[in-house]
Amino acid sequence: MQIDAPDPSTRAWGDPLALLLASTGEGVFGIDLHGLCVFINHAGARMIGFEPDELLGCNMHDFTHHSHADGAHYPVEDCPIFKAFREGLPCRIDTEVFWRRNGTAFPVEYSSHPIIDGGEVRGAVVTFVDITERKRAADALQRAKDELEERVDERTLALATALKQVRELAARSEAVREEERTRIAREVHDELGSLLVALKMDVNWLDKRLSEQEQRTLEAAGDMRERMRCKCQNMSRLIENAVDNVGRIITDLRPSILDHQGLWAALEWQAQEFVQSAEMSLNWCMDVDDAPDPAEPLAMGVFRIFQEMLSNVGRHAHARTLEVRIAVQAGVLSLSVQDDGVGAPAQAFEAADAYGVMGMRERARHFGGRIDISSAPGAGTRMCLAVAIPAEASA
Repeated sequence: MQIDAPDPSTRAWGDPLALLLASTGEGVFGIDLHGLCVFINHAGARMIGFEPDELLGCNMHDFTHHSHADGAHYPVEDCPIFKAFREGLPCRIDTEVFWRRNGTAFPVEYSSHPIIDGGEVRGAVVTFVDITERKRAADALQRAKDELEERVDERTLALATALKQVRELAARSEAVREEERTRIAREVHDELGSLLVALKMDVNWLDKRLSEQEQRTLEAAGDMRERMRCKCQNMSRLIENAVDNVGRIITDLRPSILDHQGLWAALEWQAQEFVQSAEMSLNWCMDVDDAPDPAEPLAMGVFRIFQEMLSNVGRHAHARTLEVRIAVQAGVLSLSVQDDGVGAPAQAFEAADAYGVMGMRERARHFGGRIDISSAPGAGTRMCLAVAIPAEASA
């Protein structure tokens, strides 16, 4: 029988395992039950600064895994590599370092797998790779993330500060506006109102005198005096209209009922005035348990919010019935306005041009309250204010 000579290309694969260990870029070494190096590939030995022959028979823990990254001693009994063959448990670690021959350390990711023969652990195979670049990239990414978070925090703080300042400015502007309205209303009442009343009295006096004189004069001059009397009467009607308009303007600037009778009476008066002009029916319910009126400026803030709620109904709702509920419980005022109008989608009240809603919410927020709005097309709209009444404010 003829035996063919081995193929030269086959002989090149004489030791596949050795070729595999030599070709990989990862470090690979084997240890026995005493932790002594049985084999190590060139890549692994080169990473820790040795030649493979120098490490054979040496304790690998003492050579390359003897200390933590901070230089603290690493007891061999705590080493996960040795646990692999002592307890038969594999492991994979990427939070530790290996040490080089020159005393420098480098971060590694390593895994240790027990070698089992005949049901018994004979040692372990350890693979490791230098992850310095990965750690460097991760650290750079973390630094960038930290810097970004710091900048975001700074910007957020700046925006929060700016928003607080804007809100304080808006609140101050609103307070100044109310003070100016009050001043103008008083001046109009004291000056213009008094002048109009005096003028009306003079016109009435003139009309009366013309009437008396007409009875004592010739009939030829009677026609002229009659015309003068008609003119006086017309002037009187115009003055009455002016007086009414002045009263309306004063009320718009600063409702006197709020000063003289308090918030609860002012809210009811405003509701009655609104439904009368809008030709709507009103369901009114107020349960304040004899609670005292909130003091300024909260009372004015609540009144202005209520006015804006009614204005929103008048402009958009096309409703026939208005329901107003006011209650004070446990020091919290709740005021709701509900209509049976056309309603609107929720996003309509969050639109950038919903200035009335924004104004109500900002005013309520200034006093620590909130505005809740529920609405849907065809289902009407309900607006509710909830705000705490400070005990000292209502005393």
